[in-house]
Parts: sequence; C-alpha cells; structure tokens
Amino acid sequence: MDDNKDQVVRHGGLSRLFHWVMAVCILILLATGVTPILGAEFEWIEPHWIAGVALTIAVLIHIVRSLSPAKIKSMWISISDIKEFIAGGGKVRGGKYSLEQKLMHHGMTGLSLISLITGWLMLLKIDTPFWQRDPFIFNADTWGILYVLHGLSTLFFVSFVMMHIYFSLRPEKAMYLRSMIKGWMTKDEYNENHDPDRWETK
Repeated sequence: MDDNKDQVVRHGGLSRLFHWVMAVCILILLATGVTPILGAEFEWIEPHWIAGVALTIAVLIHIVRSLSPAKIKSMWISISDIKEFIAGGGKVRGGKYSLEQKLMHHGMTGLSLISLITGWLMLLKIDTPFWQRDPFIFNADTWGILYVLHGLSTLFFVSFVMMHIYFSLRPEKAMYLRSMIKGWMTKDEYNENHDPDRWETK
C-alpha cells in the first residue's frame, strides 16, 4: 500500500523552512528584547539585531514568494468568509486556510512590519558592521514614538505567539502542526475540513 495516496500535501519543504526560520527569529527577538526588562543581565543587543536582520530577509523572501494570484487569493479575507463563519458557528469547510488562520497571519504580518520598520530605524542608534551609530538622526519625540511602537508590537507579539502555540497544540488542530513539520495531512482530514472547490490539491 502506498501511504502517499492517502496524503495531501499542504506545505512544501521551502514553505516549512521559512516558517521555522521566522519562528526561531521571532523567539530570539522576544527573548533578547523582553528578558532584560525582567532583570536578566547579558549582552542582548547583538543577537537581537542579528535576529532582526535574519527575520527581515526571511520576510522579504516570503513576500516575493507569496505574490502569485493563487497564493494571495488563498489568504484573502472576504465578507462572505465572515458571514459563512458566523452562520456556521465557526465550523466551515473552507479553502486552504480558515478564517482564524487568515486573521492570525494578517495580525502577525502587521506586527512584523511595525516591529521590523521601527527596529531598523532604531538600529541607526547603535554601531554595526555596516555603519556607525547616529543617535541624533531623529529628535527625542520621534525616538519616543519609535520606542513606543516597537514596545507595543512586542507586547502584542507575545500574545499572538502564545495563541499560535496554544491552538497548534490542541488535539483537533494536530493535523496542521503535523503538516508544518512533515508537510502533509490525510485525505480524511482534508475532506472533513476543506472544500475541494476552494482548495484544489494535486
């Protein structure tokens, strides 16, 4: 018996690689950004900005890879998605991604852009191999806004990461965690949770 016949590919190898690279970068950024506030003493600035640069590269590549009409459509949130979700009490056989997954993705995207943009601007304030620091490139008020936005995005990031981990570990969501590790879900899981007319698989 060929087990592959009973499997549906959900995430290719490259998509899984980028997911875990971005996950590691985010966890490093949160650990190096939050634990010093909680009293941990270590040289956190260098690993923090290096992880930020790595995350920026991964996000840019991810954006380029996601520019196809099919991928944009699979993550698009429409009014009908919301109406269907409400009418079905949260149980909908949708496309590749559920409304909750789309909302989580867009929330993480927004937080990533805010934290990366403000982080790169704040990076101008420290010495790196690429430039010398210039703490006077912005006035005090602008620096204050950047720090507030960066800090708020970090707080929301912590909440989003906790929710993401919580829901990925729930038994009924085990197929999605497995698909992000191994790449596949079973045909029975596919038929139960997804509409073939909205997510056509090979």
